[in-house]
Amino acid sequence: MAKHTHWRDSKAWLDAGLPLSSTSNEACKLYDAALTQYVGWYDEPSVGGLEVTLGKLEKTDESFIMGRVISNGLELLGTGTNIDLSSDLKIGIDEMVRIATVSDISQREQQHVTAIKLFSEGYQKKACETWERILVEHPTDMLALKFAHDSYFYLGESNQIRDSIARVMPYWQNTMPLSSYLHGMYAFGLEETNLYAQAEQEARLGLELNPNDSWATHSMAHVLEMNGRSIEGIQFMSSTESNWNICGMIACHNYWHWALYCIENADYQKALEIYDHQVQQRTLDSSAPLDMVDAASLLYRLEMEGVSVGKERWQKIFDVTKPHLDDHTLVFNDIHYLMAALGANQNDIVNRFKESTTDFIKKKKGDQRNIMNEVGVVMFEAFQAYDDGDFSKAVETMLPVKYQVINIGGSHAQRDVFNQFLIQAALKSDQKQHHKISKMFVNRAEIIKRVHTTYRSTYSPSDGSSCGLTTSYDHIWG
Repeated sequence: MAKHTHWRDSKAWLDAGLPLSSTSNEACKLYDAALTQYVGWYDEPSVGGLEVTLGKLEKTDESFIMGRVISNGLELLGTGTNIDLSSDLKIGIDEMVRIATVSDISQREQQHVTAIKLFSEGYQKKACETWERILVEHPTDMLALKFAHDSYFYLGESNQIRDSIARVMPYWQNTMPLSSYLHGMYAFGLEETNLYAQAEQEARLGLELNPNDSWATHSMAHVLEMNGRSIEGIQFMSSTESNWNICGMIACHNYWHWALYCIENADYQKALEIYDHQVQQRTLDSSAPLDMVDAASLLYRLEMEGVSVGKERWQKIFDVTKPHLDDHTLVFNDIHYLMAALGANQNDIVNRFKESTTDFIKKKKGDQRNIMNEVGVVMFEAFQAYDDGDFSKAVETMLPVKYQVINIGGSHAQRDVFNQFLIQAALKSDQKQHHKISKMFVNRAEIIKRVHTTYRSTYSPSDGSSCGLTTSYDHIWG
């Protein structure tokens, strides 16, 4: 990746129709540097990386409101903490609001402050609505676009992941900074709404414009996954590895996709190799929630395939997730933390985790609280029943919320672990009716395969499940 050395100053932002309320040219440039690294999922060495950039930004102009917005927003969207857990974050957001109150800032900047405040209080959907209002008047505001894009992902809002980008694309010109990244973002939305051919076209265009666009790589990986093109997926990830593995913020997740292809080809040894050398190591190094959930998901999928991953691997991931068991920033995260606790046989921790979840529902407000109450606690009960060997209870508990699982967020590919979980539980149940249920789920995949010639075709079920299974169940049904 070529070193980026030219950043937009105050006049450049004004000329772009996105004036910044700062008297410091250096602050405006650092804001551009932070935004560029966020969108590109990488650390720019010429400015010391994203974390260093944000630190310099605050010191350069402490009253620069958009510097406060991007810093607080990234802390929140990282999902590693919240204002109840971090006094520094709460103070930072309160100070942002105070500065906005006493400063002469634009309506657009004030709306950004409002959105971050709403998000911090648990109202992610309202924050998205605020960012969308910004985009109506300022469709080239990349920060509003990217914050909304990531938040829709957390909420499982597939249509909005796609449409939020589609609505603004006509206003972007190819000469505008960061414009090439829109193709990878749009590709992801298209893929999540089952428009695979269009998604592939957009992802490839994004990569033609910028081979280092790791989100476009990620979108392409999803297309190949959902189309059942695992051999092609392995070839794609391996041949482009040097382009995307330098984007440290998402490299672990792209390796996760590579490992999925290996699992689908029953190459469990290669999947474990990728896990050990990339996914696990990057998770231990970063302690980032996105990496933690990928690690837990891979181990759980391998175990369901009959692969014994060993207690040491589970223990290492549990040790990383343990400090976050009371965070409850995302239900999606919590379910994966539960996997890690179960995998490491931490039964006492699991019980305390469930108590913490109950407390979270009683005392908090907001979108994640509601999702946990409606879907999360049911999934917790199902996973614990499965771990206890009560597979019948796991099926009966999970089945009623099967089509609500999408509400916990994540992608179709990520949530497929829950479809596989339900099938496995049904197969292991002592009730013959459950065996029939599992066969019906696989029958659906077989019908799709027959009609569209591939397991993952141009159609995808509305529950976000993939259309193929790596394990043969013929010995169960005869």
